[in-house]
Amino acid sequence: MSLEDYERHFDSLNSELGGGSVVSERSASGTFNGEEEKLHYIPIRILGRGAFGEATLYRRTEDNSLVVWKEVDLNSLSEKERRDVMNEISILSILEHNNIIAYFNHFMDKNTLLIELEYCNGGNLYDKINQQRGKLFTEEVVIWYLYQIASAVAHIHKAGILHRDIKTLNIFLTKTDLIKLGDYGLAKKLDSEFSMAETCVGTPYYMSPELCQGSKYNFKSDIWAMGCVLFEVLTLTRTFDATNPLNLCVKIVQGNWTMEVNSDVYSSELIKMVYECLDQDPAKRPTADQLLDRPCISCYRQELEERVALLNSAMKRPKLSTVTETPVAVVTTRSREVYFWGGGKFTPQKLDTFKGGSSAQHVCAGESHFAVVTVEKELYTWANVQGGAKMVGQLGHGDQASYRQPKKVEKLQGKAIRQVACGADFTACVSDEDLMYMFGSDYYGCIGVEGEFGMEILEPVLLEFFEERPVRQVSCGDNHVVVLTQSGEIFSWGCGEWRSLKVPPSPQLHVAAMEPSF
Repeated sequence: MSLEDYERHFDSLNSELGGGSVVSERSASGTFNGEEEKLHYIPIRILGRGAFGEATLYRRTEDNSLVVWKEVDLNSLSEKERRDVMNEISILSILEHNNIIAYFNHFMDKNTLLIELEYCNGGNLYDKINQQRGKLFTEEVVIWYLYQIASAVAHIHKAGILHRDIKTLNIFLTKTDLIKLGDYGLAKKLDSEFSMAETCVGTPYYMSPELCQGSKYNFKSDIWAMGCVLFEVLTLTRTFDATNPLNLCVKIVQGNWTMEVNSDVYSSELIKMVYECLDQDPAKRPTADQLLDRPCISCYRQELEERVALLNSAMKRPKLSTVTETPVAVVTTRSREVYFWGGGKFTPQKLDTFKGGSSAQHVCAGESHFAVVTVEKELYTWANVQGGAKMVGQLGHGDQASYRQPKKVEKLQGKAIRQVACGADFTACVSDEDLMYMFGSDYYGCIGVEGEFGMEILEPVLLEFFEERPVRQVSCGDNHVVVLTQSGEIFSWGCGEWRSLKVPPSPQLHVAAMEPSF
């Protein structure tokens, strides 16, 4: 998109405050003609509050996807703040990249602007660093993060966009460690790589020396901020720190960072890259493309690109196609409740655990245990047994305790689980990456690992057999398992008693293939 096209696009957004409208389901009935598109949403929970308003998680009922609505109260904004908000929409609408937060739509509800964005279910990089609790990331993980961040920055710079607020809080992650660069409220369009900006914006800890000195700056200011982010990933601490803004600026200008990167843990090549990003002279800092061409990234680039593409294909949905230019968002407040009974309980018992962001999306029951996948793709399990009987691993918590209340399977942390199935005393689940995990009793060979881990698998194990055969769906009988792959193949294994398996298992992993029948 040329600068002129961008400016025309921005002007149209600014004049109209764009998009469609938001109505409640009740007021929507009988109001619209056949040419207008209705998009139905159910609010899940508030994710956070920022300077301009709230960010709320919604479930879109048409495809069951999760999206974020950034809700902005226009009445509370100054003219400049309104321009910043519309600028973010304009920037996001021309950016499309696997490592950039996707923009889907925007709507108006009276004086509230709602921007519909891609949801990242793994939090942000700031929280990820804090969760390390002093344990350094491996170099492999750092390279994975560096590649994704550099790819996103290279893309926006090629589009002539200066982000101006790159920081760990604006770098979002999915549960599978896919990175998405977001928050373009302060971004600015430059007409060439030699153009300079003058306005002093951004977060102080990530401000470049030229910004601190009030000088003109360009894309290399983003590279400085990126260097600060990578320094934090390597050291788990801020690059520069001070008790007041003046001292902070002095340290930034002098290049007085808080500590040195540990050369016993990280390669000299990786450390050199970070310090080059933090060069006081903007001209000496590398571009994002030059970082991607460094050997520690370029040697693995194809593998990294394929990994990013695979992770995105499992979670990404296309931009919303609309019949007209004014789609209508219909918001309902329907809720899901989970009830269970059995094990001596004849009256259904309501579970209060599953509400808000933990509301249930998929439920399953075994002989004495239950499993629920939530809308945020986390797996919960619990038991319903008498007298505190021991489990055989079907709950996946790493022990044999019979938890009577739903408990999240922490061993699957970082995995986005989309489906679960229960056998009599084992559990199978499928992730967004089409991988399959199982746990519980392997007495009948149901876990599919040929007794490699013993008869009782207390925590989830990955079935390597299906790493090359992406799984679409899994179903379990009492003592057998059936899997449908994305290519249409059907595999079954377990106990063939009472003809629960119609073909004998093959030697490999006790898995047998059958021709799909429809």
